[in-house]
Amino acid sequence: MTELRLLALPGLGVLGPGDDLVGWIRGGLDAARIDLAAGDVLVIASKAVSRAQDRFRDLGATRVSPRAASLAAQVDKDPALVEWILRESVGISRQKPGVLVVRHRLGLVSANAAIDQSNARPPDAPPGSGPWILLLPQDPDATAQALHAALGVAVLITDSLGRPFRLGSQGTAIGCAGLAPLASLVGQEDLFGRALEHTAVAVADGIAAAADLVAGQAGEGRAVVHVRGLGLTGQAGGARELVRPPDQDLYA
Repeated sequence: MTELRLLALPGLGVLGPGDDLVGWIRGGLDAARIDLAAGDVLVIASKAVSRAQDRFRDLGATRVSPRAASLAAQVDKDPALVEWILRESVGISRQKPGVLVVRHRLGLVSANAAIDQSNARPPDAPPGSGPWILLLPQDPDATAQALHAALGVAVLITDSLGRPFRLGSQGTAIGCAGLAPLASLVGQEDLFGRALEHTAVAVADGIAAAADLVAGQAGEGRAVVHVRGLGLTGQAGGARELVRPPDQDLYA
């Protein structure tokens, strides 16, 4: 691969609960005059999937547990938000006033369980309800697999996540189907003939980060990016293959 083409699909409207993801994506492909071909990848923002799956939650109607209330006081956060952070996570990694980093049920280590508060209001929200939040999709790998089966090309579902010891967020694959998310280079030789011993490339995350630059992270409305030119090889798998097992994770 010496050249890569990424194009955000135009004309995509905002999804609501129960909307047809496949039809929505096909509409964007038609508007961009793209005929899908072998080797293409479609990168879809998790927020679009979450909206279609009705992953909205009303903080104003949330019942707060004693544990969440106690933790909220320690980290100076909305108790209802902390309640949903705990429901979406399997453990707390770091906490201090203003900060709550957890291991999400999907295996990700993320601030606030990657819960989104921007553009999170459902289209049919009754007056006076909220504030609203949007959770990550229920099973991004399964959704990616369903979209891959329907559209015939590789699919990534991504979210913009922060990283330990690095400022800023970048696109990260949380769902994957139709491509190998991780490529091992162990045994290959470097420029000077030395065999690589540990090198592995997070292919899905690399694609996600590139697509994130095209899609944006604010109000751009570019939730699907078409990628062509990768020339991918390897055994297809899910994004969970990228998650480091807890017993090997020295950070979390």
